[in-house]
Amino acid sequence: MDSRTLDEKFIAKTRPRRKDIQWHTDDLLVNLDILKKMYPNLKTDWELLRLACIYHDMGKMNFRFQNRVHGKGSTTGLPHGVLSLGFIDVDYLEDKGYSDKDIGLLFHAVAYHHERDMDFEMDEIYNEIETLKSVFPKYNYLALPTRYFKPRFDIDFFDKGQRFYESKDGDYFFKYIMLKGLLNRLDYAASAEIIVENPNDFLIESMNDLLKKWQTKNLETQWNDLQKYMIKQQDKNVIVIAQTGMGKTEAGLLWLGNSKGFFTLPLKSAINAIYKRIIENIVPEKFDERVALLHSDTLKIYSEQAEGEKEIDFETYYTRTRQLSLPLTVCTLDQIFDFVFRYKGFEPKLATLSYSKVIIDEIQMYSHELVAYLVLGLKYITKMGGKFAIMTATLPQLILNLLEEEGIEFEIPRVFTNSLIRHSLKRIEASINDNESIEQISKAYNKNKVLVICNTIKMAKEVYAKLKGILPEDCKNDIHLLHSGFIRCHRTEKENCILKTGSKGSNESGIWVTTQLVEASLDIDFDLLFTELSDLNGLFQRMGRCYRHRLLDVDYNCFVFTGGSRKCSGVGINSVIDPQVHNLSKEALTKDGVLSEDDKIKMIENTYTSEKLENYYSEIKRTIEYIKSISEYELNKQDVNEMFRDIDQVLVIPLRIYKENEESIQTEIEILNDKSQIINTKIKARDRLRDLMVPVNSRLAEQTKSFKLKISRAEEIVIVDADYTDELGISFENTQKQEFRDAESRMF
Repeated sequence: MDSRTLDEKFIAKTRPRRKDIQWHTDDLLVNLDILKKMYPNLKTDWELLRLACIYHDMGKMNFRFQNRVHGKGSTTGLPHGVLSLGFIDVDYLEDKGYSDKDIGLLFHAVAYHHERDMDFEMDEIYNEIETLKSVFPKYNYLALPTRYFKPRFDIDFFDKGQRFYESKDGDYFFKYIMLKGLLNRLDYAASAEIIVENPNDFLIESMNDLLKKWQTKNLETQWNDLQKYMIKQQDKNVIVIAQTGMGKTEAGLLWLGNSKGFFTLPLKSAINAIYKRIIENIVPEKFDERVALLHSDTLKIYSEQAEGEKEIDFETYYTRTRQLSLPLTVCTLDQIFDFVFRYKGFEPKLATLSYSKVIIDEIQMYSHELVAYLVLGLKYITKMGGKFAIMTATLPQLILNLLEEEGIEFEIPRVFTNSLIRHSLKRIEASINDNESIEQISKAYNKNKVLVICNTIKMAKEVYAKLKGILPEDCKNDIHLLHSGFIRCHRTEKENCILKTGSKGSNESGIWVTTQLVEASLDIDFDLLFTELSDLNGLFQRMGRCYRHRLLDVDYNCFVFTGGSRKCSGVGINSVIDPQVHNLSKEALTKDGVLSEDDKIKMIENTYTSEKLENYYSEIKRTIEYIKSISEYELNKQDVNEMFRDIDQVLVIPLRIYKENEESIQTEIEILNDKSQIINTKIKARDRLRDLMVPVNSRLAEQTKSFKLKISRAEEIVIVDADYTDELGISFENTQKQEFRDAESRMF
């Protein structure tokens, strides 16, 4: 505990404890030294950054701000960032060789270090700074370069409404991102009393330890060709296409080495599985200082760890995670790539990514909007100095076209397959829910591990019901249903269960009827796959969950239902699967029998071209151009959250679940509104509420809402008019709005 004496005249922070301006600024400077020592070659002017730290909070000497923190006023006055500008010594900076535009960077970074509305005139700023004249002599801070004070600063350096723009300012726009973004990072870390960056001084050693552990079981074990290639390309942007089961996760971590990194995946279930694998098998020591998990359910995972065997301070762990301070973060794309909209306050993320490596796994799973965000994001990251690695089992050619068109440099993609034959495919011209199809699946069970994948929740429920209906009585408990329409607590149980059944060496058997939820990165190995045709990418991902680690020893192990004369479920405009992609995939799927890994890659290359998928490709291009047309700082973070929400989904509580848990829900809300409760208690209450929620499309949520449950002035929970059972999940079949009774035919 720091025992220094507080200067109550100049308080800067009251939480988590009171600190005066000098103390808080000193904390920034300590973190600045840590950052500079760790990343000395960052593309930023370290002296300007040091001065930004020193000046950034001087405007808090303002009497209104001080009255407010002493409980004597209701407003802090004008934003303290603009009031700090009166202390920046321009002559001193010019003597140091800085140009007017360099000095402008410092003015803007300090003024906008908090993004506040500036609905006032410049004279009001000058007049407010003038009031600091009487108190400044009492502010004796040795770090100040000069005792300079000039309320009426030159508007060439800062004029209200003016910002740095890429089109107008070129490289200065990127210099501004670094200066302001790093100032924010230092400020946030100091305020939370954490270290701005924890070092990655462990991953290479951890990977070597992992290899040694494998060698205790098999002395001949070495990194495979994919993993060796990634080690050699650590300083390059790389794209690798590798079949499932080749150790892409390890390859990604080897490429990362002892650098700061972000490992992105499309699905939370896959992210959770990889995070767990890393902290249990690769980085078990001090994982809460080294490995972060970042998605909308992070708090739940962390709090469960804290309540279990892991001895962690989960609040601090969560703060480090949110502030991107840990060296390795496993996350969803939206958590870091929203900066492409260049909203007010986007700079810390992009500044951080400028010295990071980003691993993109399972790129084929992303919608055209997310592919557009990804391409633009990689353009900014590489321009700023960051690196990327795309790892996938299948890579559409059009992705490469998009990267090239945006001028993104990368090594020629490398393909890694082996000669192991794992799959033999049987194309069936029928619908997966036909009686004959159901009978075929049922007969195939015979205590095998059977994976059935449908394109929509509606079809999965129908197939599940039919299969359960014809299975012998002693097998009816062997069938399970998993899709995205289960509330979180039930979905977690089911995901753990399917992982256990499908784990390597498991002797369990069963039939799992699922949706594409299980396609990507779930390390499961089933004996037989029965699937609707979605598209080739999806199909090959699904096949990767069957005979994952085994040589083919049966005539057929993958059965693909094309729909026959009918359409497969979920195929249509604005549905789960693009009809053009589906039809091209159906045409390409001509082979019956053994399918090698090379066969799969060639089929993808020949099918997913920008020429054949003209509409899909054009849609991505339009999205990219739309994002580019948005001006910097035009949007705020809330706007961007809403845009991602339109794509991703919102969390709702089905009416049935609400009625069954009304009393406990009200109790959790009371805890959240009880000012006497500590943060930890409130976090757990919020998490218990999230256990009762299910993700649905935002339009569906809005159109089927029964009512909204108020949590606070700014927060509500939507209760949707939907039924629910723990066996089948959510159901809109009886919702009052008839046009949404078929909603599950557009959900997976």
